[in-house]
Amino acid sequence: MRFSVFTASTPDWTPAETAAVLADQGWDGVEWRVTDQDDAPEPGFWKGNRATWPLTGLESALPAMARVTREAGLAVSGIGGYAPVSARADVERLLAATATLGAQRLRVIMPALGTGHYRELFTAARDDLAWVAERAAVHGVRAVVELHHRTIVASASAAIRLVDGLSPACVGVIHDLGNLVIEGQEDYLAAFQMLGDYLAHVHVKNAVWRAVGPGQDGSTRWREEWAPLRDGQADVAGYFEALRAHGYDGWVTVEDFSTVLPLERRLRENLAYLRRVSA
Repeated sequence: MRFSVFTASTPDWTPAETAAVLADQGWDGVEWRVTDQDDAPEPGFWKGNRATWPLTGLESALPAMARVTREAGLAVSGIGGYAPVSARADVERLLAATATLGAQRLRVIMPALGTGHYRELFTAARDDLAWVAERAAVHGVRAVVELHHRTIVASASAAIRLVDGLSPACVGVIHDLGNLVIEGQEDYLAAFQMLGDYLAHVHVKNAVWRAVGPGQDGSTRWREEWAPLRDGQADVAGYFEALRAHGYDGWVTVEDFSTVLPLERRLRENLAYLRRVSA
């Protein structure tokens, strides 16, 4: 397996600074975050993230993206895009950029729950994804769908329904360990077997559920929080055991949104831990 970091989780540094730290620590690659974002007084994961490349003007930024990655001796494990699957013009641009960078895979975003009737959202997303698959084939890259809580594809079971029948060379699934703590958890090995050739990429982070006090009816209320890899509720060692049993030997991208440790130490300790549990 090869290990990379998604730059949503490195908001304090510019792309060049991020790449330099990852190279120094021994990471194999980087998964670039690409989106137009809101400004913020201080860098944050979702606003003011300094390691994000804007979608606006992306084409002119591609030489710099390639240079920063190449000079650090890293590979691009994928493009973490935020274009909805229905936003065809933006998806087309991102597919072309992915091909230019040699990044191989582009994440496309699935509809969120609550934005319509589930069956209607699912049917429309399937139609859009079929179009995306055709365009991905033209560009020679793969569009990937992330298992994500509070979307129409929170689980492997939902994702296989969405992608089944489309070419796995053009469409795949990102299995995300931490997101599944919040919603969609299934037996790891069974999920990998369910996805089969559609298992295209792996994201690793961790989370916990914490009691936040009683509700008005007196029952306990719970809230999810991101946690360090070793401290969350997901069984990271068991996850890698299942990946090995399935024969997965692709990219593993870390996106640790916990803040217990300073960023540089967090990354260094995560890499050492992942190398140990994946061996």
